[in-house]
Amino acid sequence: MRIGVIGTGTIAGAVVRGIAGDGHQITVSERSTHVSAELVGAFDNVSAAPNQQVLDQSDVIFLGLMAEVAPDILAPLTFREDQQVISFMAGADLGQVGEMIAPARASAVMMPFPGIAQGGSAIMALGDTDLVNEIFGTRNRVFALKDSAELDAYLCAQAVLSPVARMVGDAADWLGERVADPAQGEAFLRMLVATSLAETGCADLIAALNTPGGYNQRLRQHMEAAGMTGDLMSGLNDLEG
Repeated sequence: MRIGVIGTGTIAGAVVRGIAGDGHQITVSERSTHVSAELVGAFDNVSAAPNQQVLDQSDVIFLGLMAEVAPDILAPLTFREDQQVISFMAGADLGQVGEMIAPARASAVMMPFPGIAQGGSAIMALGDTDLVNEIFGTRNRVFALKDSAELDAYLCAQAVLSPVARMVGDAADWLGERVADPAQGEAFLRMLVATSLAETGCADLIAALNTPGGYNQRLRQHMEAAGMTGDLMSGLNDLEG
């Protein structure tokens, strides 16, 4: 495909890295000079250009902009009717994206994560999920959503990733003060959490780790008593509101 990327921040850069080996011709916005220069230097099939030239050279467009600045950046640009647009913008539904990129087609809203650069990542997608699967589905799992309300709920719930990373990081810091190789300790904890949850449902994993008086049970019960579950639900409700 001829793919263009408007807005090359961290996530858009990870997306490009994840598909650069698939034979596409990829043109990225040169506005984010550091990211675009790294991508051009790393891949022979990636080039950088001004935004309008990105559009002129592409049939499928990725929008990696912040929703609040997107109208000002996109308004001066001319899209074609035959172009398909996949938006990475949280806070802008398909209808809103369609208004910004007419006469092109707003095909999908997709929420990628940094792990898409290596593959094996979860992708939330609303709209033409067949197109999203065609581009990303070989190495990632696309979770198709039914409507904007469901996308909003997923966006709130996915925010658990940062607190989980903080919790693992704090545990790694605690461990690092007690072992000879702190980096190995963190790598162990990251791998433990990632592999344990990859194929096992949360309830099943909790049950398997619920040995009476065991380390996992004792720490979980301590954190639940300290308000972990209530704080999480309160935070999610605040995001939703």
